[in-house]
Amino acid sequence: MKKKKNIVLENITLFAAGAKGVAIGKTEEGKTVLVKGAVPGDVVHATVRKSKSKYYEADMLELVQPSPDRVQPQCVHFGVCGGCKWQNLSYAKQLDCKQDEVVNNMKRIAAVDDFEVMPILGAEEQYFYRNKMEFSFSNARWLTMDEVNSGNDFQDKNALGFHIPGMWSKILDLKECHLQEEPSNSIRLAVKQYAEENKLDFFDVKNQEGFLRSLMLRQNSKGEWMVVFQLYREEKENREGLFEFLLQKFPQISTLLFAINAKANDSIYDLEMQVYFGSGYLMEEMDGLKFKIGPKSFFQTNYKQALNLYRKTLEFADLKGGEVVYDLYTGTGTIAQYIARSAKKVIGIEAVQEAIDAAIEHAALNGLHNCEFYCGDMKEVFTDEFLSHHPKADVLVTDPPRDGMHAKVVEQILKLSPEKIVYVSCNSATQARDIELLKTDYQLVKILPVDMFPQTHHVENIALLVKIK
Repeated sequence: MKKKKNIVLENITLFAAGAKGVAIGKTEEGKTVLVKGAVPGDVVHATVRKSKSKYYEADMLELVQPSPDRVQPQCVHFGVCGGCKWQNLSYAKQLDCKQDEVVNNMKRIAAVDDFEVMPILGAEEQYFYRNKMEFSFSNARWLTMDEVNSGNDFQDKNALGFHIPGMWSKILDLKECHLQEEPSNSIRLAVKQYAEENKLDFFDVKNQEGFLRSLMLRQNSKGEWMVVFQLYREEKENREGLFEFLLQKFPQISTLLFAINAKANDSIYDLEMQVYFGSGYLMEEMDGLKFKIGPKSFFQTNYKQALNLYRKTLEFADLKGGEVVYDLYTGTGTIAQYIARSAKKVIGIEAVQEAIDAAIEHAALNGLHNCEFYCGDMKEVFTDEFLSHHPKADVLVTDPPRDGMHAKVVEQILKLSPEKIVYVSCNSATQARDIELLKTDYQLVKILPVDMFPQTHHVENIALLVKIK
């Protein structure tokens, strides 16, 4: 059987950004082309990866003419690690693309045209904005194509870095990362150097054995750091030697924890954490509200933009002080507590018990006695019976996961019939789908895209819906 020859598309002009950061162009015949690895404004030759009836999925083969919005990526690992896919696109253009995506989703999916579009809220810091990073150890690092083709036998097989996209067993050894400020890079590199010099075993992902498994670094806005290790097995002497080395070298570390994890996955949430040094948590403050951040805590990874997001959500709610507010998918209750200081009562619902426990603890810590939190699957908790036992909502805030809200939850919102809905979303496509279901009773008044993750295609969006009289 003959192997099908790849289709090569020549001189494709890319005019827009599409979902997941691909660039969009058209063939001479008018068929849409989604090109991975290119940016809007590029002219490229591309190889078709998948041929669909209405469009091609393709990879950039050759950059014929660069976009005027192309810039030089800052990271040496750009294009390999899978993160920061828009480092080669100017930040101004990134913001334009993100705003266009949100607006187009509202018009195309929600089928609404008459609404205010507030200019996207860009990030003050386009690099080094994350307060949490996770890295994996491996004794068989990812080799570049140049290394593979060289025929050399490489002895430096250990890696501490990120999983290669689509290949979970392959780890890219990071030399640098532009997502978290110093001493993040210094800590990671020091851990790797110490481990190699002291012959500590890096994890064997394929055979599930070894000593060092993963490393998490968290920080707060005060410059205090948390270090968390997952170890596949206990090696007390080696463990304590590594930990003492780090604590002496990096005085910024205020707490250090570890867990023994012999499971098949790296999930931390079902592990027993052991505190080696410090309190086991960091304290964070946002506009006077205090939050206790542990190794398992759910917390926005971009502190400054999260602060802006919460402030704008409160601004959209426009509370006068006497309202009952429902906060669906409340998480650790961060938005709920912002709202509680301006509302009569806040009722939060969330599926994860650990998050609810944190929300209750934070409300008590902040002296907020007008918050109630309930745990369970949203469509199973937010029911007619629940509504019959709780006061009617004047305002509803919802911040669901990427999949958006279940149809049953949308039905209950329509029954609850609040005067206003403030819908916060990390996926404007599913947000627009839900708004389309709500528009029988609600008018979309305005939207505000918020860039939480510069150098990526991800964008948050806040939408205000008001009940139609």
